[in-house]
Amino acid sequence: MASGVRIERSARVLRDRGRTVEPYVREWGMELRRTSHLALSGTALLDRLGEFCAALSQMFLEDTWHEDTAQWLGAELVRLNATSPEALASTMDLIASELAPRFGRLEVGRCGQIQGAVAAGYVAELRGRVLDEQESVRVAMVQAVERAESDRYTTAARFSAVFSQTSVGVAISDMRGNTVRVNRSMAELLGRAVDEAAELRFPEFFYAAEPDEVWQSYQRLLAGAVDQHAMEKQFDRPDGTVVWTHISASVIKDSRGEPEYLVFLVTDITERYQLAERLRHQATHDPLTGLANRSLFHEQLRASFRSGAASRVGLCFLDLDGFKVINDSLGHDVGDQLLVAVASRLNALVTGENQLLARMGGDEFVALIKDSGGTAEPIELAERILHCLAEPVHIGGHELSVSASIGIVERELVGSTPEEIMRDADITLYWAKDDGRNRWACYDSVRNARELTRFTLSATMPAALEREEFFVEYQPIVGLAEENLLGVEALVRWQHPTLGVLGPDRFVDLAEETGLIVPLGRWVLRTACAQGAEWLRRYGDQAPVVSVNLAARQARDPAIVGDVAATLYEFGLPADRLQLELTESDIMGPTGESLDVLHKLADMGVRIAIDDFGTGYSNLAYLRRLPVHVLKIAGAFMEGLRGSDRSDWPVDVKIVESLVSMAHVLGLTVTAEAVETRAQLDQLRWLGCDSGQGWLFAKAGPPGRIDEWLDRAGSLAG
Repeated sequence: MASGVRIERSARVLRDRGRTVEPYVREWGMELRRTSHLALSGTALLDRLGEFCAALSQMFLEDTWHEDTAQWLGAELVRLNATSPEALASTMDLIASELAPRFGRLEVGRCGQIQGAVAAGYVAELRGRVLDEQESVRVAMVQAVERAESDRYTTAARFSAVFSQTSVGVAISDMRGNTVRVNRSMAELLGRAVDEAAELRFPEFFYAAEPDEVWQSYQRLLAGAVDQHAMEKQFDRPDGTVVWTHISASVIKDSRGEPEYLVFLVTDITERYQLAERLRHQATHDPLTGLANRSLFHEQLRASFRSGAASRVGLCFLDLDGFKVINDSLGHDVGDQLLVAVASRLNALVTGENQLLARMGGDEFVALIKDSGGTAEPIELAERILHCLAEPVHIGGHELSVSASIGIVERELVGSTPEEIMRDADITLYWAKDDGRNRWACYDSVRNARELTRFTLSATMPAALEREEFFVEYQPIVGLAEENLLGVEALVRWQHPTLGVLGPDRFVDLAEETGLIVPLGRWVLRTACAQGAEWLRRYGDQAPVVSVNLAARQARDPAIVGDVAATLYEFGLPADRLQLELTESDIMGPTGESLDVLHKLADMGVRIAIDDFGTGYSNLAYLRRLPVHVLKIAGAFMEGLRGSDRSDWPVDVKIVESLVSMAHVLGLTVTAEAVETRAQLDQLRWLGCDSGQGWLFAKAGPPGRIDEWLDRAGSLAG
């Protein structure tokens, strides 16, 4: 009753919104009348179908929908006598082809859910109708036997009428299994003549090939332990066709209550069975490619764990590279055709008995290998997939190149779960994407632990900044000629509560990715400037220049110039006592925001240094136009500076010599990074390098160590 009320209310709501379903109702009604003998006609039918159509449309429009209403609607179709397969097919087509595009909000799965609920109600009502018909025949026969003694002639006539005219197949046997009588419907159902069907021993014919528990049910019938038993069974007709039946076996007792006959009522349910199979296929297969869908894949994966038939399982989880570009540029029709072509190629590769290919949605596919023989098996499949996709696909005059990234997981089932396997396959797929695409990647627990740690650090970093877990250490920058302190580089550290002290290599790139580098960099700038001002107050001209790293995202932030100016003013630090370091790639990148920021900072008096010089663009023509004061040569080039014998200089020495010479021509000073030995120091002096920093002089440490250096230098000067 509640479902009926909701349907009537849906029609009113739809009219109030100015939406109409009338064109779809008329076409739907014509198709139902063409294929079924309906209980309503004319205006009454159209009004009823209009209410149904409005209710279906409303299910797409609302955030929530009532599954019981959709099931009730499917049952109502049966009550209208719309019981042909074509009637249900036209209803499914109405939902998917007309109502979903018109009223749907493209919610994933909503259309299929509505179709499934309508079909479930339809099949349930149709099955109930079949069982009701069987029951009416059974009751008539029982009554015939019970009244046989009192009204033999009338009862015999009634029994004969029911027996011969019913569409239900009827077979009667004695308690020893000998056939007593068979009606024409039974013979036609089995594809045999009446005389031929009557020669069958129906108990053995029905039950002999069934499992033991079914045969035992028949034995209980014979023993009088139960009065009825029902089952569904497939029969092969002599002409080669197959019929699915519902069989209901009942015991007929004589006047003394003793079992006398067995009555078998057999109903043809082939259409219902085929319909259920079609619905099952639709529910478990992708409508575009015909492959197994996400639901069937997960069902098969879970079955591998339950059955115990396999000890290992392998997965190739693949995603097409650049598919969105094809969809957006050439349209979804071309994209759909490409997916069909890709699915066809993949399906030709995944052919083993223990293999399953499924489309997970969009441009994602997965190949499941049950009872895998080891990692080599899914790797070999992944290689073949990449090879088969390398051939261009021709669609609508377009030659489309497509590749895929594949995540591979292969492991024992013991100690794992389906959810863990899918999670790890998804992670590995994105490793393949990050590693350059058009490749496969195997799951690696060590890499996953590292990635998980990165994610954890990224997630906890904002709170760590609020809890003041970060601190700054300072590494001296030393003049090579006199080994005097010229400056310090401020290096941020993270005092992690569980992982200990973390260097910038562990978290700075994460801060860049999340955008936290801007507030973190602002905090480092303020901390370093405050410390630089303190040194200037205490040591005057002997105080070091403070060098602070500036990330690319900071350099592109329009507010950075104001932040630097405000910070210098707040702590009273002269602009020429601050040096900002950017990497070569950040300064010479394709955008102009950084360059504009650098000019404003240099005009303010702030010193600008290029960090890790020699590892990036090295565009010398561009370099001479930059507002740069210092080149910091990358530490990688220090490896070759081992001695002063110029007879056989390594390449690194020649590179450093060239960089120093070029920098001096441009009027820049040069700082060498990662100076660790006296031999390197002597070589750098000979090459004319101005300053250096590295473990030879000191590791980064707290401000107190710089105080000690300055105090010692002051004592020597005194």
